[in-house]
Amino acid sequence: MEATAKLTMLRVTPQKARLVADLVRGKDVTEAEAILQFTPKRSAKPMLKLLQSAKANAVNNHDMFEDSLFVSKIMIDEGPTMKRFLPRARGRADLLRKRTCHINITLEERRG
Repeated sequence: MEATAKLTMLRVTPQKARLVADLVRGKDVTEAEAILQFTPKRSAKPMLKLLQSAKANAVNNHDMFEDSLFVSKIMIDEGPTMKRFLPRARGRADLLRKRTCHINITLEERRG
């Protein structure tokens, strides 16, 4: 049995979000919450809220025990890129890419 939660269109680049996701992959939920709470990265706070949402889904919808939950999968996928222009000297413009990402968290129960 597994419980999932999704976050779409987060305005953080996927590369930066993957750095935080690698910290909590495979950890128990309580340990992952503690890690995310004290990680000074921008994507840590939304990821913490998503983890708490997945934990609530597991407990309320799937009747899983909160103490035995762990992060089995956390996937960071690339979302749509917003393209903006930055004016430069001599009438030119540079392209700015504002990247987004989608985060999927899957929790499972430990056996034994």
